[in-house]
Amino acid sequence: MEKRQFRAESQRMLELMINSIYTNKEIFLREILSNASDALDKLAYRSLTDDQVGLNRSDFKIHITVDKDNRTLTVSDNGIGMTAEELENNLGVIAKSGSLQFKQDMAAKEGADAGDVDIIGQFGVGFYSAFMVAEKVQVLTRPYGSDSAWLWESSGTDGYTITEAQRDSVGTDVIMTIKADTEEEKYEDYLSEYKITDLVKKYSDYIRYPITMLKTHSRQKPKPEDAGEDYKPEWEDYQELETLNSMVPLWQKKKEDVTDEELNNFYTSKFNDWEKPLASLRVSTEGSVSYEALLFIPGKTPYDFYTREYKKGLQLYSSGVLIMDNCADLLPEHFRFVKGVVDTPDVSLNISREMLQQTRQLKIIAKNLEKKIKAELLRMQKDEREKYEQFWKSFGLNVKYGAVADYGMEKDKVLDLLMFTSSKEEKGTTLQEYKDRMPESQKYIYYVTGEDAAQLGKLPQAERILDKGYEILYLTDEVDEFVMQSIGTFAECQLKSINDEDALPETEEEKKAAEEKAESGKAVLDFLKETLGDKIKEARISKILKSHAVCMTADGPMSIEMEKYLKKQGADMAGMKAERVLELNADSEAYAALKNAVENDSEKAKVYAEVLYNQALLIAGLPIEDPAAYTDLVCSLLK
Repeated sequence: MEKRQFRAESQRMLELMINSIYTNKEIFLREILSNASDALDKLAYRSLTDDQVGLNRSDFKIHITVDKDNRTLTVSDNGIGMTAEELENNLGVIAKSGSLQFKQDMAAKEGADAGDVDIIGQFGVGFYSAFMVAEKVQVLTRPYGSDSAWLWESSGTDGYTITEAQRDSVGTDVIMTIKADTEEEKYEDYLSEYKITDLVKKYSDYIRYPITMLKTHSRQKPKPEDAGEDYKPEWEDYQELETLNSMVPLWQKKKEDVTDEELNNFYTSKFNDWEKPLASLRVSTEGSVSYEALLFIPGKTPYDFYTREYKKGLQLYSSGVLIMDNCADLLPEHFRFVKGVVDTPDVSLNISREMLQQTRQLKIIAKNLEKKIKAELLRMQKDEREKYEQFWKSFGLNVKYGAVADYGMEKDKVLDLLMFTSSKEEKGTTLQEYKDRMPESQKYIYYVTGEDAAQLGKLPQAERILDKGYEILYLTDEVDEFVMQSIGTFAECQLKSINDEDALPETEEEKKAAEEKAESGKAVLDFLKETLGDKIKEARISKILKSHAVCMTADGPMSIEMEKYLKKQGADMAGMKAERVLELNADSEAYAALKNAVENDSEKAKVYAEVLYNQALLIAGLPIEDPAAYTDLVCSLLK
């Protein structure tokens, strides 16, 4: 018996396959089962034009046999089988696609496109993943239309043999002799009925043919008729043939044939969530790219959602075979919370199963799914507001991050979904709803950022806006300041912080009065700057205060809220501090007292300056630099 050698490039590929390409050894069974399904598909297609096949689709099956004594795991099918030449061509040359050739041959014979012949993989590259768990692999096969059978046998890179053999019927047995256990890997697990069942359910549950296996169970023996009172029940093991896979994916059933309970059960079991989903979405598309999708919006935020450990992505299937557990390319970052499956025959099953790269088909599917998800969320926002508010509570922050991603390039994709608390709508309002409520006299969409919505409405800066009857958005998420700057304008209406001096348009008379106040207060403002030094950029007579005495704002692109956010993130704040401006109300009693002290008692004026500065810090939610010293200053005024 002559041992044949793999071609040099194939031998190198095999070494790479075993040691590098597949990082997850358990997928070997998926590959072997997919190849068996291919063989069944080929004979099923042949039966459409060849009445000599004598089988219909219901006769085809895959059977798994576990032999612990001999450490073998066998996958058998009654598919089309292979000739000696096909064994040489398909298994002697790694990455030689037997299935691809079959598709092309069938298409040429029927005058059709090769894409219309549904073969899910190729007997070649994936087959060799068996060597990750097996020390020896045998392929016993008898091709359709022949009485001869052949045995291909290999122990890995040392080569292979092909000899004539016996097989009673058409089909193929892949017999894997499982490796001995090592300290790093317990290969014996792959001879466990439980493990095999689990792998079939995980990776091959939706293969269209039944995958059967004899499973061992225990039962109590019948009680003998002559058993006495001291008889103790005895147990025995027995084997029963079971079908391990469901065969019909839920997403391929007609929508009317699937109940809400089935959808909920599928979601909770498939994605390990104890709470039913907030919504489900079915997508079926045929055209340049065909696919079926079943998507879910979870009812709560996963515990690890905002950690590095969280894996976004949809499960990607090809004709019922799982090829990726988390295909991140199918979801944009702002919809990373969506769970579900996508099944398409248009993704090639080859070496890239474990290293799937960006493809045109995936990009098309991802773009379509993004539109469908957004449409469903907008429908929920309009028709099921309580449900949408629940969604927003769980995932609104992630959607907001989408508005600032890539420097705001994606903002238009999520703009309609954004919700905010406001002075009129505690439960949340969209920008469009805010715009629809604006009185004709209102020029801007107003907002203020901070940590607590209840406190934001009490800010000195908010008073003049609210007194006009204008609504203010209360933004309490750390990313909100960046969101507002990213959006800039909505429906031709500028978004305006209540801290901006020009937040309320001024008449010429108001401008003139403000200039006169600033001029008359120049001495006070200069004194404040001299006293407080680098703590502030400047002091100014405020245009945004009404009845309150003081507040802290910022000049330049860095706001106070941005500074807080960056500090929390541990950023290097060198050169990144907000340029603080101490604003005073020239009509307040506190300002009058300060002005009098500047003119008559400079030491007392310094105390007033420090007190007003620290009050402004407190109102802005900033830490007081020296609380003890501030307390002493306040107490000194009580003498």
